[in-house]
Amino acid sequence: MARNKFDIDEDLETPFNIRHLKRALTYAAKYKSRIFLSLFISVIASVTGLVSPLIVQYAVDHCFNREGIPMLIICAAGLLACIVISVFLSRTRSKMMTRVGQDIIYDIRRDLFHHMQELPFEYYDSRPHGKILVRVINYVNSVSDIMTNGIINFILETVNLLIIMIFMFFVCWQLALVVLCGLPVYGAIIMFIKNRQRKAWQKVSNKSSNLNAYLHESIVGVQISQVFTREEVNAGINDKLAKSYRGVWMKAVGYSNLVWPATDVVSITTRAAIYFVGLVFMPGISLGTILAMGDYSGRFWQPLMQLSNLMNTFINAVSYLERIFEMLDEPVTVKDKIGAKDMPPIKGDVHFRDVTFSYETGSTVLEHLNFDVKAGQSIALVGPTGAGKTTIVNLISRFYDLTGGKVLIDDNDISEVTLHSLRSQMGIMLQDSFIFSGTIMDNLLYGRLDATEEEVKEACRVVGIHDYICTLKDGYYTRVSERGAGLSQGQKQLIALARTILSDPKILVLDEATSSIDAKTERKLQNGLNHLLKGRTSFIIAHRLSTIRNCDRIMYVSDKGITESGTHDELIAKRGDYYKLYTAQAV
Repeated sequence: MARNKFDIDEDLETPFNIRHLKRALTYAAKYKSRIFLSLFISVIASVTGLVSPLIVQYAVDHCFNREGIPMLIICAAGLLACIVISVFLSRTRSKMMTRVGQDIIYDIRRDLFHHMQELPFEYYDSRPHGKILVRVINYVNSVSDIMTNGIINFILETVNLLIIMIFMFFVCWQLALVVLCGLPVYGAIIMFIKNRQRKAWQKVSNKSSNLNAYLHESIVGVQISQVFTREEVNAGINDKLAKSYRGVWMKAVGYSNLVWPATDVVSITTRAAIYFVGLVFMPGISLGTILAMGDYSGRFWQPLMQLSNLMNTFINAVSYLERIFEMLDEPVTVKDKIGAKDMPPIKGDVHFRDVTFSYETGSTVLEHLNFDVKAGQSIALVGPTGAGKTTIVNLISRFYDLTGGKVLIDDNDISEVTLHSLRSQMGIMLQDSFIFSGTIMDNLLYGRLDATEEEVKEACRVVGIHDYICTLKDGYYTRVSERGAGLSQGQKQLIALARTILSDPKILVLDEATSSIDAKTERKLQNGLNHLLKGRTSFIIAHRLSTIRNCDRIMYVSDKGITESGTHDELIAKRGDYYKLYTAQAV
């Protein structure tokens, strides 16, 4: 069962855990030299910018007379130089940190994708794919900036705040105290806004995740939706999710839009207080000093606002990081054991020794299963739906680890060999004939990139799809979209079968390989397959029993094991489960 349906919110409101942030910093540590250089450039740019009010103070107090005009020109030039240098350094730092940020995004996405390739089937069966995409794309985007510019800005704004305070107390310590009187008021306002703002943006993330999950599900299932005329119902569900997202987004933006006005109110109030105190209670103070302190007062509140925003962003980012690392920490339950060796060239003997398997604890699919298959034999697995036929071939391919017992290939325990060396010698065609976006040739070469064009065509001739491909405008280089839109189910199945055959496997697994193929095509295909199966161990799952009559052995899977085994004629003579199934289809 899916852990998160599209309309179930993920729990993002978790306590702030610095551990996740520290772990994320390991990605930033790789680029620490560029980050430290960026920090140094930022400090120089900040100090250069803070010199400007001192130049203005000096110009107002000493240069507004006829003798001071040359010095006023020098001050103007100095002020322009400060602005130009500050802007240039800030731009350089921004470009540098943008590159670092993109490098970190690449590293996280690379690690996530590599890990996703190794995760077992059940991980994807239990989660909406849209929510997985949100983690890989949206959440990574959300945390990338905080790990580069966010960290730099946090340090920089703290340094800026200290430098501004030093400049203020240097210019006039009495008026500096007037500015600091606004801190308690500002702190109370920001705490009121920020707590609500953080929760509001977490709700936005949840609703966005839900909307993405439903959109992905709707795209994948659009044909079923149209078959059952669900368009209006689905539009209603989408409308409900979209309105829910819009509602929480508007609320979150409402809180965010309170920050700037609150800062401006406190900033303007303290600046007015500076002019009032300076002009009324400090008659000896110069106008230049008052103007400089007014400028510093305006600058003083900007770092505080940035720090409060950054702290809120840090808290939100940690909740995203938790989801990203949760995915990275998802255990790869089927993996190479320590010391696993490469599988020797497979001959094809397969042995099940007391095999027990369950997908979930307490619900056993197979119990104490034993059988032996000799190299080159073709084995058909038949039986009722859900009996464990696909499970058996999945265990041979080690898509799952056993609950008990052993599976041996040529007397080698498959749990002791590397997955790559095992699966690279097997040809496995699953029930879902998935076609990737690209050309038909790309799809055929998917499992064997070094195959020649003639080998590709020969595999297609064997399955009977070559003539059809030749009728296409670009032949084997005809482009197909994801899932093979434009191809029939039977054509997709034949291409997938040719792709499997092309890998030249020692053990061939065909799970419902001909379920979507018409009877005429199937007869042609059967002749090619009979030739192909010679000398290979093959396991064939088929519900159409006419396709497996010529197999060396037919196993009837039922009651958590194999209840009957033999040739077609032997099982018909027994008049058991296989006989009942076969005669039922013959009616």
